[in-house]
Parts: sequence; C-alpha cells; structure tokens
Amino acid sequence: MTNMLLAEWQTPFGLAPFAAIDDADFAPAFEAALAEARGEIAAIAENPDAPSFADTIEALEAAGKGLHRVLSVFYALAAADSNPKRQELQRDFAPKLAAHASEIYGNKALFQRVESLWAARDTLGLTPEEGRLVMLTHRAFRRAGAALTGDEEARMRAIMARLAELGTRFTQNLLADEAGWHMALAEEDLEGLPDFVVDAARAAGCEKGLEGPVITLSRSLIVPFLQFSPRRELRKKAFESWVSRGAMGGETDNRAVAEEILRLRAERAALLGYESFAAYKLETEMARTPEAVRDLLMAVWEPAKARAEQDAARLTEMMQADGVNGELEPWDWRYYAEKRRQAEHDLEEAALKPYLSLEAMIAAAFGCANRLFGLEFRALDVTLYHPDCRAWEVTRNGAHVAVFIGDYFARGSKRSGAWCSAMRGQAKRPKVQAPVVINVCNFAKGDPALLSYDDARTLFHEFGHALHLMLSDVTYESISGTCVARDFVELPSQLYEHWLEVPEVLERYATHVETGEAMPRELLDKLLRAANFDQGFQTVEYVASALVDLAFHDGAVPVDVMDKQLEILENIGMPRAITMRHASPHFAHVFASDGYSSGYYSYMWSEVMDADAFASFEEAGGAFDEERAKALERHILSRGGSEEAEALYLQFRGRMPGVEALLRGRGLAA
Repeated sequence: MTNMLLAEWQTPFGLAPFAAIDDADFAPAFEAALAEARGEIAAIAENPDAPSFADTIEALEAAGKGLHRVLSVFYALAAADSNPKRQELQRDFAPKLAAHASEIYGNKALFQRVESLWAARDTLGLTPEEGRLVMLTHRAFRRAGAALTGDEEARMRAIMARLAELGTRFTQNLLADEAGWHMALAEEDLEGLPDFVVDAARAAGCEKGLEGPVITLSRSLIVPFLQFSPRRELRKKAFESWVSRGAMGGETDNRAVAEEILRLRAERAALLGYESFAAYKLETEMARTPEAVRDLLMAVWEPAKARAEQDAARLTEMMQADGVNGELEPWDWRYYAEKRRQAEHDLEEAALKPYLSLEAMIAAAFGCANRLFGLEFRALDVTLYHPDCRAWEVTRNGAHVAVFIGDYFARGSKRSGAWCSAMRGQAKRPKVQAPVVINVCNFAKGDPALLSYDDARTLFHEFGHALHLMLSDVTYESISGTCVARDFVELPSQLYEHWLEVPEVLERYATHVETGEAMPRELLDKLLRAANFDQGFQTVEYVASALVDLAFHDGAVPVDVMDKQLEILENIGMPRAITMRHASPHFAHVFASDGYSSGYYSYMWSEVMDADAFASFEEAGGAFDEERAKALERHILSRGGSEEAEALYLQFRGRMPGVEALLRGRGLAA
C-alpha cells in the first residue's frame, strides 16, 4: 500500500491528503525522508567542485524538502489533534531531528564551503537577497557550533539532543495536565453565569463524555468562569488548578524539566563563548542585548504597577462591600474587575457576545484584508485533519495567493493557546510555491459559537500572522513570511488587532447573531471607551512573565525555578493579587522550544512599533488609507526576513518609535 506521505499529492492546491494518511504512516515516512535528506546534505558537502552559491547555499535551501513535507503534516496534527501514538512519535522524532541538525552544522566539509562563500561574498555578484541568505546561513552554522571540535563538539550534540527531548516532554506534560483536569458543576453552581458560559460548560462536559457541565483548563472557558461565578470557593479551586498546570506532581511535573533546560541552555551558550543564554539569543534580535530588553520592560513596569495597585484598592473596596473580608486574591480579580467594568462602563460581556459570533469575526478579518490588500476568500470543500477545520482559497485579481485553514475550537487533543503556522511557505526557488497557512485557536464551541472581545482580538492577531505568510514575496522559503527576528514577528499580528477597534469595522460586522442587526451605537461606544479597561492588570501579568524569562536566562542558573521565580517577583514588587500570565511550569513559550526563550518580551517590543505603525494610518487617510496599506505590504508583509527588521521598519515609517506610543496605546501614559 502506498504511503501517501511519500507520494506526489494529486490534491487541490497540493494540500496534504489527510484522509489517506494513517498514524502508522508517519514513522516509515519519517525514516525514509530523513535518509533522503542526509543523502542530499552529503552530496553538497562532498561535491568536488569549488563551492558556488548555487551548489552550496541554494542546494542547502532545497535539501530536506521531503522531510519538511512529512513533518509539516505530523506537527500540525501533534499540536492540534494529539493522541497517544502521536505523542509517542514526537518523543521518538525529537532526538533524531536534533541529531540530524547537529550532523548538518557539525559537517566540517560543508561548513568549509559555507565559510569560503562568506569570505568571498563581495566578489560573487550576488543579489541583495542572495547575499542575505549567505549571511544567514553562515551565521546559523556559527551559532550552532560548527567551529567547535573534539569534546566541545560532542557535548554540543548531546546538549541539543537532550533539549529536544525535554521540550517535547514539557509540552506533553502540560497537555496531559490540561486534558486531565476538570471541575464538575452542579446545577446550583451555574448561578450567576451568563448563558454563553453555561452553554460552553455543557459542551465541555459532552466533549469529555459526561452528562453535566464542567469547567476545564481551556482559557476560553475558565476565564469567563472566573469573571462571572459568584461562588468564591469554586473560583479559588479553578484558579489554583489553572495556575498549577505543569506543577501538579507525579510524572507530568515540569519543574525539574524546566531546571534542566535552563542548565543546558547556559552550558550551550558558554560553549559558544557567550556570557549567558540571553546574550546568545538576543544577538540576532532587534533588541540585541539583555540590557535593552530590561530597560524597555522596566519603563513599562512602573506605570503599569502603579495603575494595577490603584485598581486593586478599588476592587478590594468592592469585595469588602460584598461582605468578603481579607485581602483581594488572584481568583477575585477578574470577578470584581468585571463588576467594575459593568458599573463604570455599563458594559456586560454577555451583552457583547451575540454581536461577536465566530462567523462575523472571520468575515471581519477577511473584509479588512480585502479593503487593505485586495484579497478574496473562497470556501473550499476539502477534507482536513479534523472536522472542525475549514479552508479557503485566497486570491487577488483572480490569481491564486494561498490556502488558509482555520481550526478554531478548543478540544482535549489540542494544546492550549493560539498560533499560526505554515504547512508550506512561499518561495520562488527552487520552485514556485504558494503558501498553505493555518490559524489554530481555542474558542469555546457553541451553536452558534460566540466570542469574547479578547477572543475576537486573538482571531485578528493570528490572522495578522497569516497575512505575513500569505503576502510574502521573496525568492527563498527560509526567509519568507514570518522568518524574521522574534521581536519583529509580532508586529504584523499585533498591528492587525487595531482594525478590530475601527468603528466602521464593528458597525459593519458586529451584527447580532439572531436578528442580524448592527451593534447599537451606544454599545459600540461603550466598547471602545472600555478598550483600555484593566490595562494595569494585563500589563503587569505580561511584563512579570517577560522579566522572569529574561532573568532565568541572563545570570546564574536557578537551582529551583519556583524559588527563583518568587525571588524575581518579590524584587520587582509584584502585586499580590496578580500572578504571572505564565508561571514557569506551564510557560510553553519559553520551555517547549527555544522559540521565545529570552524572547517573551518580543510582544512588547513589537507593540512599540505596532502602536506607531497604526498611528501612521490615522495620520494619513485613516485606517484604510490606500498608500499606507501599500507601504505596509511593500516594506514589511511581503519582505519576510530579506533585510534586517529595523531597516524594513525604517523604510515603512521613516523613523523608529519610542515607548511613549505604547504607553499611550495602553492608557498608561502620565
């Protein structure tokens, strides 16, 4: 029987034939594709001809395409629809892929070819993009330890293999904790909960095969429960379980895993000659140094903490007026903040939700992309990896641009959070290929599905990443789309969130799910006036997480991550009623892979730019100014990593912004 992972896909737009792929296909396909990739690398390294851009750099770009195709399917499923077999395969694949990467970067003949091209780069007649690719390839080899020899080289290989294993374990432990916990609700426990929370709790119970409603650790369910449940003891139980993910003891406990990851990262950086892992990691980012990151975070921390402490005093008064003595606790904050929002802004989430259906918000995201960039979206009738998934063909002026896949609903087999990925990136060489892009979210299922305003913001955020991938127009896949500095990658996503706040967008798309009527102007005005409500809380929980991440990687390796986390929070004066957005044992951004390690600050670094970038639209002809939209696509969205991020932003805006734009945007300016 043909293994479809290794066959040519005769499918619409070259989509993976998910219905014809079985879990049993992955291991043999992986081994075959890995062997093929090794052969391709060997052929480049052993080429007797003098190295050229085409036979070395461009050949490396083309190598491993078969392996990438297998893994793009596998990891899409492993993240969004996991099962025990796929988790077993993840554990098996991780060290083998780490070893493969070490083989490439440790291949001395191959490194010598890259090194010679780097030395001769000014004489090769390269285009700017080709020159960029030579630089990035050489830098990747150097930073991976290609120049190491002997015991140091062997130790680096062992470190990378172990880190791959630990990252996989961290992710799977977290998924197990999230999937394994629920809190059953009796009918009397539903008191005070809006219908949409009750419906979501009943749907979660059904998904788990239970008869009654339950609260799970899915953010889209537990946050509204914490906002609306008047039962303080249930809020406490739910909150403590939520923040204990990854630290529940037993085989799924992530504390020792995180500690070992930090030790190995520090050793890796030392082998490469860096003072700390943060110094190593930030070298290639816009920030460049840990000091620059810390300066930004602390510039925001103090005004955010001051606002949060003012808000805490007000919420404490409200709680005590309810007859609850003692101090405000973390499981109280969202409940009394929601009451305060209703009192001060006359704005109830239950009143908003009927106007924020999933269908309406998808239409809004698509509609803005059409007005800004001329994109059209046509629903496709194709089989994907889960019945919840949907696909659209993206075109412009009748020409195919991309395929966009949306996987929006929470389920026990999906890891938490929201993300965007490319099953296939844009490229022109070695062959022309259009991107296949996936947005994955964890919204509560309903009939119809209704979103909170934060959910709608998340949908726009991830679609901003998707636009970065879909509008990419470069030659090589490795520098296309979101292949940019980590502290620049969030600019398109966070910038796109601003269009959700444009009144004419909400007036057109925020229509009542039953009547079809537009959101009343009074409600719309209340929503926009409350846009910065509770920003002290939101900024503090985020910045605290970013500061802990930075401290973990810039200095002595902590013996105990929880003790070190507590020490850091005490040093910055963390308000007692607010917790980190991501405590260390479930800080997947930082510990599931190297992706955001030392880089969780990047959302805020990008926010400095996104506030300034959207202001450029407002200063011009408004949110849909044609020339600004063209500039955004021309200088940022289409360019991927073909130039340094700062150069791209300067081409778009003409200057770099200061932190003031961010503080104004969050309503924290003095």
